[in-house]
Amino acid sequence: MATNEPRSVWSLGAPLLEGPVWVARDNALWFVDIKGRFVHRYDPASGGRQSWDAPAQVGFVLPMRSGGFVAGLQTGLARFDPADGSFAPLIDPEPDMPGNRLNDATVDAAGRLWFGTMDDAEAAATGRIYRYDGKDCVASTAPVSITNGPAISPDGRTLYHVDTLGGTIHACALAADGTLTDTRLFAQIDRADGYPDGPVCDAEGCVWIGLYNGWGARRYSPAGELLETVRFPVSAITKLAFGGPDLRTVFATTAAKHLDAAGREREPLAGDLFSFTVDVPGVAGVEAAF
Repeated sequence: MATNEPRSVWSLGAPLLEGPVWVARDNALWFVDIKGRFVHRYDPASGGRQSWDAPAQVGFVLPMRSGGFVAGLQTGLARFDPADGSFAPLIDPEPDMPGNRLNDATVDAAGRLWFGTMDDAEAAATGRIYRYDGKDCVASTAPVSITNGPAISPDGRTLYHVDTLGGTIHACALAADGTLTDTRLFAQIDRADGYPDGPVCDAEGCVWIGLYNGWGARRYSPAGELLETVRFPVSAITKLAFGGPDLRTVFATTAAKHLDAAGREREPLAGDLFSFTVDVPGVAGVEAAF
């Protein structure tokens, strides 16, 4: 399904890029460097590039209907204003867990934010998926060390979330009130093939998964059948996002923090932003309703 090889479009060499999201209101891709504490904006039409410093490790930024972005910081959710670079605190879902940080997120059709936390040391099972509607923050999954996702199916009825160290992707029924039920195993990835990282759904309801230490990304059918693998020239692909005017350009964030000096020589493009094109488009994003 991929129509060309992934290529680097922004040479960053970053330790840990994450959270790519296409923001239609300004026709640009936004993403973060978690360990470098940066928010980045890439305009593929003009080649424009902008960066903002974050006050703490930042896992994602997603657009809000009220303007600006909701950001996932190690210190909790914050309102990010690119106009002045400010971060105003909203809520800390885990004030008693300073060793955790926020990692990945999406917005459902109702405008609710779904985001995950994780142990920053990547060891203790202290991470959960939360639902936030602008007022209440609700823990919605059992704890694991590293959460990724979630991603939501095009019809809004299924939520996918990832236990990265466990190598598993789970699917849940998502009710209109935000309740998750009927959790089932969607796919299991053998450790020899890499660790499942960030998920995203395309217009056919297929689930794309970035592979950390797996040299590629996988596309699964809604039934959990592996349909395609796209190979990359770097080993750690953290997440994909569909963008461009037709949502057929796939952007991919990657990482370099796992590499020593010899590894960096073998993977000179590690930690860059990549893109490739596909036949089946993605799904237009939803702005957070707060």
